[in-house]
Amino acid sequence: MIPNITVQSNTLKEADRMGQTTALNKVRFRLTASAFLLLFVELALIRWLGANIVYLAYFSNFVLIGSFLGIGLGFLWASRSEKSLFPLAPYFLSGFIVFVKLFDVNIEVGGSDLIFFADQRPVGPPRWFILTVVFCVVAACVACLADGVARSFAKLKPLDAYRWDLVGSIAGVAFFAVLSFAGCPPIFWGVIAGLLLLALLHDGDFKKLFFRSVAVALFVVFLAVESIGPNKAWSPYYALSWEDHSSGGVVMKINDVATWGQADVNDESPYGFIYDMSARANPGEVLIIGAGSGNDVAVALDRGATHVDAVEIDPELLKIAKKYHPNEPYSDPRVETHVNDGRAFLESSSKKWDTILLALPDSLTVVLGQGSVRLESYLFTEEAVKSYRQHLKPDGVFAMYNFMRESWLVDRYAATLANEFDGTPCVIDAEARFLSVLVATDTPSSLNCPTGSDWSASLDTPSPVSDDQPFPYLKSAHIPGFYLLTTLLILLVSAFSIRAAAGSLRGFRRHYDVFFMGMAFLLLETKNVVQFALLFGTTWFVNALVFISVLFSVLFAVELSQRVRLPKPKTLYFLLALSLAANWIIPTESLLSLSPVLRLLFAGTLAFLPIFLANLIFAERFGGEKDSTVAFGANILGAVLGGLLEYTALLIGYRSLIFVVAVAYALAFLADVRGKSNNELAL
Repeated sequence: MIPNITVQSNTLKEADRMGQTTALNKVRFRLTASAFLLLFVELALIRWLGANIVYLAYFSNFVLIGSFLGIGLGFLWASRSEKSLFPLAPYFLSGFIVFVKLFDVNIEVGGSDLIFFADQRPVGPPRWFILTVVFCVVAACVACLADGVARSFAKLKPLDAYRWDLVGSIAGVAFFAVLSFAGCPPIFWGVIAGLLLLALLHDGDFKKLFFRSVAVALFVVFLAVESIGPNKAWSPYYALSWEDHSSGGVVMKINDVATWGQADVNDESPYGFIYDMSARANPGEVLIIGAGSGNDVAVALDRGATHVDAVEIDPELLKIAKKYHPNEPYSDPRVETHVNDGRAFLESSSKKWDTILLALPDSLTVVLGQGSVRLESYLFTEEAVKSYRQHLKPDGVFAMYNFMRESWLVDRYAATLANEFDGTPCVIDAEARFLSVLVATDTPSSLNCPTGSDWSASLDTPSPVSDDQPFPYLKSAHIPGFYLLTTLLILLVSAFSIRAAAGSLRGFRRHYDVFFMGMAFLLLETKNVVQFALLFGTTWFVNALVFISVLFSVLFAVELSQRVRLPKPKTLYFLLALSLAANWIIPTESLLSLSPVLRLLFAGTLAFLPIFLANLIFAERFGGEKDSTVAFGANILGAVLGGLLEYTALLIGYRSLIFVVAVAYALAFLADVRGKSNNELAL
């Protein structure tokens, strides 16, 4: 009988192990799905709120920081309370979406020292108030979702939980990028998020399921209203809507702001000014950056252009312009279209043109995840103008026009042209049309400027901007007052909410090192996004690849830490310091001269090596953590502070953010050493 007992015992043990494995896999799957939902909803909120709260797209960084606070709060709450916030998520999301859709919420964007191109519609409360409210509500919505992630997170070993959290996050970012590429409207986002949310919340209680389903159905209906109907589309950047123009074509609204109107080339328009100021017989080969509506392409063709390279960053805008322009300029065989960032297109081309035109390239949004860099920011720097000059033929002409709003901005651009070109630029202020036109060349005989249009500098002409500080719309290097006030309010809200979610903060003190790691990591990520935007373009595709690559770098560090014996933390911190020093020594703009392949190789190494090393340090620290949800929450809350510190780039530039990152990691190292010393004394 003994052999039979032994066999039965082994069978029971094997069944028990299989049961444990099955249970663990269920937790892992739930964690991955919850992390997917969290990142998917976070990105959807950034896109959707920017389209529905007028001008919020200029301040999407506050939505991102609010999401980080929400994640941290959700983890801290789950670490101390058995009552889950996750079931509240459908109601919070539904209430927020319905409120935004029913009330016309705008953000005031006036000001003379920081310019936002806008139609300046009447607004209600001041922007610091609206931004703080949006920040708080986003944090509350995300906290409910993060609570669901945290409760699965706590059931696994720290690094195992971190691994599956990263897998879900990568999937969420990638899937939303695919939907953006496909031009899917918000109804798709709502249905996907709603169904997954209901599936994760389903616990067999059909009464609760009914009320949750009603909440989900409510926000799906509201999202459907803005998604369905004629003359609507969603690009990877904006919500688009249009109506017929009186002179043909359409008037385009971007995020509910009238942006451009198509016009017949035979109608009187300001676009001919550019070619009237040129002495050339015809424009020759033309490069138009910001081709958009097609008006500039139509005029160039009408003036006799032999070939036009039309560059437009938004594929959906280009598609609509092709369909509706009365002159059908994009159908002309002389026109070649390029969906790309203008600066990136220029840096990847060896071609030279007779005429290069910046055609009203002002966006209504910032680069995803950034506070101050707009899609067109790198088109107006000293380095950009130098590149324009290098891509002109010997008698070529460069021109730009825009609704400048402030005379100091005209002077800044004119000073930049004067510094890079041999001749003095010509400036025409077409006040009747609120336009300023600037033209420059190295060959004065190529210009035919009106009398008195030669530009001359004044005493208060702002300095040109550089690739390191690409803030052309900021008159001088400073942090505007409303940013400081909003940041102060956000810090106060964060402090009170952390105290409420975490209860006693005694346990939090053990996690100062991971807090500083989170702060430094967010700044590193910020620098990487900006760096790759300069090197490869500010397109949504480049941004998505950077975010996914950052997450893969973190995942690789976690996987490696579980398979090999890592060096001591002091050694890793030393290697991290060397990688940060390399990022300081080698300026990002110096890589622009390399071929695309070499540029990617060097930029990728410089950007991701410190991220990889930093996450080896984090993995070593996190692997032995007994209170993983508090530690992870502290890390995310550090990212909140890092996101706010990004605005210091307005003062010191993005390259110097390396010093802030270095200080944060130094504080993390000191906190780690102190924590280990205290533990040794306690033993």
